[in-house]
Amino acid sequence: MAPDADAGKAARRADPFAPLTSEWLDVGDGHNLHVESVGREGGVPAVYLHGGPGSGCQPDHRRLFDPERFHAVLFDQRGCGRSRPKGSRDHNTTPHLIADMEKIRERFGFARWMVAGGSWGATLALAYAEAHPERVSGLALRATFLGTAEELEDVFLRALPRFYPGLSEDFLNFLPEHERATPVAAYYRRILDPDAAVHAPAARAWHDTERTLSEHTPKQTRLDLAKASGALPSTPFMEAHYFANDCFMRPHQLMDEAGKLAGIPGILVQGRYDLLCPPATSHALAARWPGSEVRIVDGAGHILYDPGIRNAVMKAIADLATRQ
Repeated sequence: MAPDADAGKAARRADPFAPLTSEWLDVGDGHNLHVESVGREGGVPAVYLHGGPGSGCQPDHRRLFDPERFHAVLFDQRGCGRSRPKGSRDHNTTPHLIADMEKIRERFGFARWMVAGGSWGATLALAYAEAHPERVSGLALRATFLGTAEELEDVFLRALPRFYPGLSEDFLNFLPEHERATPVAAYYRRILDPDAAVHAPAARAWHDTERTLSEHTPKQTRLDLAKASGALPSTPFMEAHYFANDCFMRPHQLMDEAGKLAGIPGILVQGRYDLLCPPATSHALAARWPGSEVRIVDGAGHILYDPGIRNAVMKAIADLATRQ
């Protein structure tokens, strides 16, 4: 065995969460996805779907899976994270991502796998499961988002002014007066505008507003773009691309086709005070999905690292493994 391979094995023994494999997978259309696996070969097959759309997998996501129990795959979706070309929105739709998941599943030789994801990751998990229910052994979801325009309008037109009225004023006043009647669509147009003078400040305003809504105890509750610095956030561009196109699904597709989830065990982890993906959505989905349950985490909002959320997700993943 080559010395570098020996070193890799030693590293894995020292860090049980170090990747077993790491590669770029050519899925066509000019896209190469960064794909890694963790755990042990022969373990319970699983895949983790990151959120956004537009973010990417993080090293800590590997730790959601017990390395002695799982063989888990984590990948950066098209244009996201370490996948190439970074930020590309060409040939980048929900059906493309579902097809990519099938290529990855086949690459690892899994007949079925558990699918885990939060927020947009839950959206993609549901879309995949409804397209390929025979390939899904269980669904561990956090902060369920069904990818509808109604959900997004509820966040930015109703929850935002109700909980952060000052921030809501900032969010609207960023736009010219004639665009404020339909602010969500106006932000999409501006973020997707090729002119940096248009899209850069709109992306920052959207990102900072969404960040405040995602945090249970936010540090910033007003927009202050004059003090903005650092690299331009990338997530707003992929979000605008998907959200402006109804996430490339039919209206209410995931709820209308929830019957296809029958027979798939599911656990929906939900922060009580999640303003982006409120508990009502998880409960409405569970009502149409036999074999699912909602687990509320009190004192938590949207993000994985709110108190109790990460542990609840890990427990959901572990509990579903016992039903394999």
